[in-house]
Amino acid sequence: MTNSLDKNIDHKHIWHPFDAIDTPENLYITHAQGIYLHTDDGRKIIDAIGSWWVNLHGHSHPALVSALKDQAERLEHVIFSGFTHQPAIDFTREFLKATQYPYDKIFFSDNGSTATEVAIKMAFQYWYNQGKARTKLLAFEGAYHGDTFGAMAAGDRSSFNKPFFPFLFEVTFIPLPSDDNIEELLSKLETQFATEAFAGFIFEPLIQGAAGMRIYKAKHLERIIQLCQKYQVITIADEVFTGFYRTGKLLATEHMHTAPDIVCLSKGITGGFMPLGATVCKEYIYKAFESTDVYKTFFHGHSYTGNPLALALAYASLKLLLKHNTQIQIQKICTLQANFSAYLSQKYKHIRCNTLGTILSIEIISSDQGYFSNLKETIYHYFLSQDILLRPLGNVLYFLPMYCFTETEMEFIHTSIDSFLDKLPQ
Repeated sequence: MTNSLDKNIDHKHIWHPFDAIDTPENLYITHAQGIYLHTDDGRKIIDAIGSWWVNLHGHSHPALVSALKDQAERLEHVIFSGFTHQPAIDFTREFLKATQYPYDKIFFSDNGSTATEVAIKMAFQYWYNQGKARTKLLAFEGAYHGDTFGAMAAGDRSSFNKPFFPFLFEVTFIPLPSDDNIEELLSKLETQFATEAFAGFIFEPLIQGAAGMRIYKAKHLERIIQLCQKYQVITIADEVFTGFYRTGKLLATEHMHTAPDIVCLSKGITGGFMPLGATVCKEYIYKAFESTDVYKTFFHGHSYTGNPLALALAYASLKLLLKHNTQIQIQKICTLQANFSAYLSQKYKHIRCNTLGTILSIEIISSDQGYFSNLKETIYHYFLSQDILLRPLGNVLYFLPMYCFTETEMEFIHTSIDSFLDKLPQ
């Protein structure tokens, strides 16, 4: 058991994300293995959300532990401006080989928000370096791209960023495409592109995670991307959540045939071990910065950019992902999620159930909707009492299994969800 003094220090002096005045004492995790988080009082909690969508292979995976240990003994960090190292080279080579699209450059940063921040800055400076005044950004309604200022500006205006409204640059927001609105949407965009100076279009491909796991069709997104590229509007895919097979493919955009110009990566990139961001782009983007004019340099860099420990983990995680056994396991999870979604949709009329690859989303239909729905606390505490970590998005319950989940473990979570839904008033 952890002594009470340690817990008191945590409660009094550590500021956790989303702390509120009535936040209860934080659970103390002593260690984690596979799908389990172990607490100081002996509980084993199943991590059914990959610890905020970052863990792919399970906690303390031996291959990743070994990669981290080996790299730490050789090189823990070095400035990445003017220097390089093998882990950066290894990950870059294997990632560019693994994706079905022809990308040429990777810019490393520290997290998902900075990966999108970098992409937005690249898009604006691409036009600035050419002396062209393209200063507008396009995004989807309901978007979330991170908590730094550029990323916040590109995200939907909400209670999360309301204090900062006066400081955010203007963005044009369009509705998610659907069978009903796609033709009208494309027509309006074509008119806008012909008369207005858009630098780029940033989007979460196929699913908006933080907005409540809102899923839309690849064929509609592809038509928007193609229209953007017709008018030279730089397309930025925020794959921070969707990358590394969450949707069943390495990148969610690989469900299409048209490659976006820039892709942002983070979360699962290191298998959940360390923070790392990556912004991947086509060569033509980089060419706009390749100049003898020093003022055309991309002046963006963090102290821990290209950290060797993080990149050694990213390389080791990618090798695990590309193994045949892992690919079989991912597809099995996709099938189990789809089958369970169909079962729930048939059984319950008070939910909307969707799957995309490994992601299962269940929207509980009630008068209490949205992120601040009271259902959020009900769902969270019910499952935690069953030793399952499921952190809902308001009235939206989701299950995001790590790829080490066995069929038996998947069925246990599915049965628990079914039992919970059965108890709700219909």
